Amino acid sequence: MKIAICDDEVAVSEVTKSLLQQWAIHQSISLSVHCYENGDALILAQKSECFDLIFLDVLMPLLNGIDTAKELRRQNQNVPIIFLTSSPEFAVESYSVGAYFYQLKPIWEESFFRLMDAVLAECEKKKKNSLILRSKDGITRIDLQQLEYCEVLGRKLLFHLGNGAVLESAGSLDDLAGQLMQYSNFFRPHRSFLVNMEYIQNISSRSIKMVNDAEIPIPHGKCSEIKNTYMEYAFNGEQAVL
Repeated sequence: MKIAICDDEVAVSEVTKSLLQQWAIHQSISLSVHCYENGDALILAQKSECFDLIFLDVLMPLLNGIDTAKELRRQNQNVPIIFLTSSPEFAVESYSVGAYFYQLKPIWEESFFRLMDAVLAECEKKKKNSLILRSKDGITRIDLQQLEYCEVLGRKLLFHLGNGAVLESAGSLDDLAGQLMQYSNFFRPHRSFLVNMEYIQNISSRSIKMVNDAEIPIPHGKCSEIKNTYMEYAFNGEQAVL
């Protein structure tokens, strides 16, 4: 696991880091911890690092923890953020930026270890169903359940997510399709598109309409094959079919 700690109090960061290292020994896992003293430094670091977890102090000079989290979320929607604070007054606001947990200081070993056990289980689950993407905004872990479809545009791949975001990356759709074909919900109806069938709204003779109203063209003569693929997926997923 790669973990970031952002706190303007160095002593707090050192205590948190020490607890993390003790927990890692107990769990027999490899751990790397990176400490930052302000939000700007963490935001800059996330552009080139893919953290599995971020500990973020709420009350910091210049850029506070809530505003830092808002910017982190623009770069990465999925990384778990645990806020550190000595006061619960920002608890509600912290969850508005997708906080995983709100940890009050001082941190006690027993409760901290239980928290990290839960985080580890969540991270392992997400890694099995995620894709690491290098985009112009940095390195992002995409939850495959949130990926509606991917398209080729020139030499770029555009990843359309369920929240309306579109991420751009270099790469080959052939390579991407090869990696995602192990998941039954992805298929390639067109050489320039890879589609998550969970987001299909309608299939006509000419196109596939997605829930966000995007239309994926259907190559000539492929309509029956595409419909059969979708119906088989729907049937295996035990969806109601008429």
